[in-house]
Amino acid sequence: MNLYQTILEVIDTRSFSNLWFWIVLAALWSSVSHWVLGVPYDMVLRARRFGEQTQIDLEDMVRINVNRTLYITQVSGMLILALTSFVLTVLFILALYYDVEFAQAVLFLAFPLSVIGLLNVSTAQQIFEESATGDLLHKRLSRHRLYTQIIGIISIFVTSIWGMYQNLYVGPFGG
Repeated sequence: MNLYQTILEVIDTRSFSNLWFWIVLAALWSSVSHWVLGVPYDMVLRARRFGEQTQIDLEDMVRINVNRTLYITQVSGMLILALTSFVLTVLFILALYYDVEFAQAVLFLAFPLSVIGLLNVSTAQQIFEESATGDLLHKRLSRHRLYTQIIGIISIFVTSIWGMYQNLYVGPFGG
């Protein structure tokens, strides 16, 4: 047995049959839907319920994260877009043309996250332009979280269907 076979036995490269992939998928979407523009969603709920200082804290945190997001977008947005496009294109080619299962798994994680990234920039721009505070800010953050959860549900469903197909195709039917 050579080193390559030993490594492949220790590290299972079949992503969709690996428990760790599904744990990462669940943890990823749980985390992404909890942190809305870098602000924990329970902070939004607390500010809506109690107001006063919690509302001021929320607005400060959102202002900091919105300004940071927009600054990063203005300074290096084109570079980030080009790099992300390149990486997603490489993953897409490896996943579909060359049928690399690991690339398929990473693509099912990375593509929806890139959509969430665009949604973050769009929502940050909207909050900045409106100078959103109070109920309008709560509405924007809640809507952003809802869209994130919808994207997450669709992503998890599609990933699950594709993972089941891969496991059946490669597994018992010997594809």
